[in-house]
Amino acid sequence: MCGIVGAIAHRLIAPVLLEGLRRLEYRGYDSAGIAVINENGDINRARSLGKIKELETLLAKEPVDGKAGIAHTRWATHGVPAERNAHPHLSRDSVAVVHNGIIENHDKLRTSLEKHGYEFTSETDTEVIAHQIQYFMEQGASMVEAVRKTAEILEGAYAIGVISTREPNTLVGARHGSPLVVGLGIGENFIASDIFALVDETKRFIFLEDGDIAVLNADQIVVYDKSGEPIERTINETKLSSNAVERGAYRHFMQKEIHEQPVAVEKCLDGRIHSGRLLLEAAFGLDAKQAFAKIKAVQIVACGTSYHAGMIARYWIEDLAGIPCNVEVGSEFRYRNHIVAPATLFVTISQSGETADTLAALKESKRLGYAHTLAISNVPESSMVRESEFNMMTRAGPEIGVASTKAFTTQLTALLMLAIALGRNDKLTVEHEAEIINELYRLPNQIRHALELEGEIEQWAQLFGDKEHALFLGRGAQYPVAMEGALKLKEISYIHAEAYPAGELKHGPLALIDSNMPVISVAPNNDLLEKLKSNLQEVHARGGQLFVFADVDAPMGNVPNVKLLRVAATREVIAPIVYTIPLQLLAYHVAIIKGTDVDQPRNLAKSVTVE
Repeated sequence: MCGIVGAIAHRLIAPVLLEGLRRLEYRGYDSAGIAVINENGDINRARSLGKIKELETLLAKEPVDGKAGIAHTRWATHGVPAERNAHPHLSRDSVAVVHNGIIENHDKLRTSLEKHGYEFTSETDTEVIAHQIQYFMEQGASMVEAVRKTAEILEGAYAIGVISTREPNTLVGARHGSPLVVGLGIGENFIASDIFALVDETKRFIFLEDGDIAVLNADQIVVYDKSGEPIERTINETKLSSNAVERGAYRHFMQKEIHEQPVAVEKCLDGRIHSGRLLLEAAFGLDAKQAFAKIKAVQIVACGTSYHAGMIARYWIEDLAGIPCNVEVGSEFRYRNHIVAPATLFVTISQSGETADTLAALKESKRLGYAHTLAISNVPESSMVRESEFNMMTRAGPEIGVASTKAFTTQLTALLMLAIALGRNDKLTVEHEAEIINELYRLPNQIRHALELEGEIEQWAQLFGDKEHALFLGRGAQYPVAMEGALKLKEISYIHAEAYPAGELKHGPLALIDSNMPVISVAPNNDLLEKLKSNLQEVHARGGQLFVFADVDAPMGNVPNVKLLRVAATREVIAPIVYTIPLQLLAYHVAIIKGTDVDQPRNLAKSVTVE
C-alpha cells in the first residue's frame, strides 16, 4: 500500500513519475521504485530502500526513461522493507506491476504459479499479480484480458498499474477496494492513487469505481466496468493547486497544518450556519432534513484519530439530541454480531474517505439494514463519500503530515453540526441552538488564542527530551481529547503515551506514577473540574510531574511541581476542539526535541487503505 503513479505520453515520463512519487511520499516511504519501457521496447527498472531521495540518487547514476511507465512508494505489508520487496515487480522481464492493497489468496496463487515454472524473488503478495498477468498473456490473452482474468481470481483489495513489453504503448489500471484515479492530459494520460500526484500535470480526473479497468494510451482512455463492458465515467475538474501541498515558511507540514486550523474551521462552517441557525440541507445534502427527523439512534464507525472524533461526538449527540450513540473502531465492526436499532443513522468518519476498515464497515451497514448512511470526509471524490447516502465535507484542505491535526478539528466541527441537526428533532430549543451557533462563530478565534501558547509549550517540550513514557488525563468529553493527545505524542515523538479517564487513576495507572512520568491533563472550567482537581492531587501526592492546560477562569492554585498554562475562557460545548490545539503543539515540539521525522514518522502511512 502507499503511492501509485503511472504515465503514458509522447514525451519521456520518468521526471513526471518521480515528481508524482515526491507528492505521494507522505503516504508511505520505506522503499520506492520505477519501471519504464525504453526506446528498445525493454523494461528498465530501478528500486531503492528508503525515501524518494534515495531513488533519485540511484537514477542520477543509472538513468531510466521512456514514454510509458509506472512508479510506487511502499509501506510494507507483506515482506520486510527491502529492495527485493520494493515495487514495481516484474515477471520474466515482460510485465511490470505496482500495487496498493492486500491479496488475501496470494499463497494459493503463488503455489499454483510455481508449479507453472514462475520464480518468485520477493516475499510480497504483489508479485503473484505480475506472474498471473504474464501467465494469461502467454496463453494468448491481450494485456487488458489478462488483467481482467487476473482480477477475477484475486481475493482482497487492490489498485494496480501494469505495463508490458508485449503492448508497449498501453498502460492498464484496475481497482477493487483501493483508490485509483485516471488523469487526462493532452497527448498523455496518467494513473495515480491520489490526485495530489498529478496536480502539476492535469486538473481533469476520472475516479474509477470498484471493478473498473482503465486502458490508457497517449491519446485515448477506455474504461471497462466489472462486467467487462465499456462505460463512460464522469470527468471531474479539481481546483487543487500544487501550492496547496507545499510547506511554505513552516518547518514541517504538521506545523503548517496546526496553524491552518482557524481558517480550516471557518471553511467548514462557511455557508452552513446563518443568523443563529444551522442550514441543515446545505450542510448534509438534499433530503437530509426529512431523513434526520426520523433518526432515533446513531452508530459511528471510524479508525485512529477519526475514532476519537466519534467518541467526542457521542457526548454531543446524547446531550444535545437526547438519542443513544454508539462508537466503534472500524477494524472491529465487521467481526461481531450486531443488533441494529430501528431508525439508526450509520456515520463513517475518515479524512481520506478511503480507510479500508471504515469503508468495509459502511458496505456492511447496508446489508445490516441501517436507516441511512452519512460520510464525514475531507475528500469529495473518495469511495466513502460515493458509497454514502448523505455526506459532509470537512473542507480541511490537503493534509500531508501523517499525524492528523486540521482534519481532526474540522471533523469535530462537522460532528457538532450533526448533533445540532439531530437535536432539532426533540431536545434542542431554538434558543439553545443559537447559543451553540454563536460558539461556532467564535471557534476560529478561540483556536487562534490557543495557538498563541506555542512559545510556552515549546519551553515545556524541553522537559520531555529524556522521557520514555507519558500519561494523559481527561474527564467527560475531554477524555477522548486526552486520547488524541496521547496518540499524537506517540506517533511523532515515539514516547509511549497512554490516556485514561482521570477517575480511573486509582484503578491501576497510579502504579506508574513517579518523578519520571509526566502527566498531561486538560482542565476546562466545567462541572467536572473539582473532581479532576482531586484526581490531579493523587498524582501530585505520588511525586508525579503535572502539566495542566486549564481555563483562565478555572480556580487552579499554584502548586509546586505543577506546570500550568492558561487557555482562554471557553464554553464547554466547543472546549474539546479548543483543548486539542495545545496537545498538538506539545506533541510537535517534543518531536522536534527528540529529533524524529515529524511529517513521516516511522512505520506509519497517511491513508490506511488496507485492512
